[in-house]
Amino acid sequence: MLTLTPFAIKNIKRKPIRTGILMFAIALLASALVFSLSFVQRVNGSIKKSSERLGADVLVVPTNARGAAEEILLENRIKTFYMKRSILDRVRALPGVDKATEQVYLVTVAGVCCSVPESMVIAFNQDTDFIIKPWLAEKLQRRLGKGEAVAGDESAFNIRLGLVEMDSMLFGNVFRLVGSLERTGTGFDRAVFIGMENMLAIVASGKVKNLQPDDISVILVKVKPGVDPATVAAEVEDNIIEADAMARKDIGKNIITALKDMSRIFTMTIVLAAVMAFFLVWAIFTAIANERAKEVGIMRALGAKERHIFRIFLVEVLVIGIAGSIVGIAAGTGLSALFAKTFSIVKHLSTDLSAMERVVISAMSFLGGTAICVFGALGPIQRLKKMEPLMVIKTE
Repeated sequence: MLTLTPFAIKNIKRKPIRTGILMFAIALLASALVFSLSFVQRVNGSIKKSSERLGADVLVVPTNARGAAEEILLENRIKTFYMKRSILDRVRALPGVDKATEQVYLVTVAGVCCSVPESMVIAFNQDTDFIIKPWLAEKLQRRLGKGEAVAGDESAFNIRLGLVEMDSMLFGNVFRLVGSLERTGTGFDRAVFIGMENMLAIVASGKVKNLQPDDISVILVKVKPGVDPATVAAEVEDNIIEADAMARKDIGKNIITALKDMSRIFTMTIVLAAVMAFFLVWAIFTAIANERAKEVGIMRALGAKERHIFRIFLVEVLVIGIAGSIVGIAAGTGLSALFAKTFSIVKHLSTDLSAMERVVISAMSFLGGTAICVFGALGPIQRLKKMEPLMVIKTE
């Protein structure tokens, strides 16, 4: 088949405008596939990875703060919300709860000298914590002292921390950054963590509005072995009116619901593009078959077999399909990267597509675009190769 390629390319060049239109249709289909698959996979993958890496089975937040908590974990947004610390003891008393620890979400104050930019400051309880404490035990091998902090992976990069100690002002208090956490793929990557021991000084500074000494933002819960986290979440909402609870698997459910609607829209668009490309290929190759009927008749009269005719046109179809698909993949990848910076739902996600995911999406789009081109041309090619050579020549 490779020996037929130069001949097929020469035939394609006969009608450059028609060939260009056909390639554009295939490129449009492949581009739509890349863009839609990239969008859906990134959002869905980010939600899945963030929930898996959260480190807790159930998340307890103040009533009506569920959406804000999801934005922190999934989209790296900076939010603050508070509830009373007494809720923590009530959560611990519920059946099925093994461990529970609290965190307080604080926002860095704009304009304070040397503040960490666009980072959430999180105060955590070093006595009960099971999220940050394992890292401290392994890497730092000690508790955080008063006035010390560790940064999430992205925050550490932003302030060029690495493992180098440096001074930073947080809420009017000097903190020494003593380490950076490994990347988690959650909103914690853009956070600075401090011990709960610093809360009295922060509250006294008056730089955090509406924060009281007994306020907390979120309760992270580990359930007992064999207990369904959804059951514990339901117990929290049934018994504690001031709190909402989410099982780990339910985090991002609202986003997933919206994503399903968007996926249906993408699917409909792709189906319409595929149908359009299919009929365009069919129409163009029908016209090609009519134009080259005499040429094919002469080739058959000179001894060409049906398989030879089929291979010649198949190479032409493959060249057009492959070229159009490659152009479409490049365009779709560029569009997905461009719109990732403008779509709010994608821009703030904590994870991106891996190299393997991009390869798989490109391969699926390549196969889809090429397959539509081939299937659209099969009918006219099959009809053309079966023409009786003498009848075609006489007709012409």
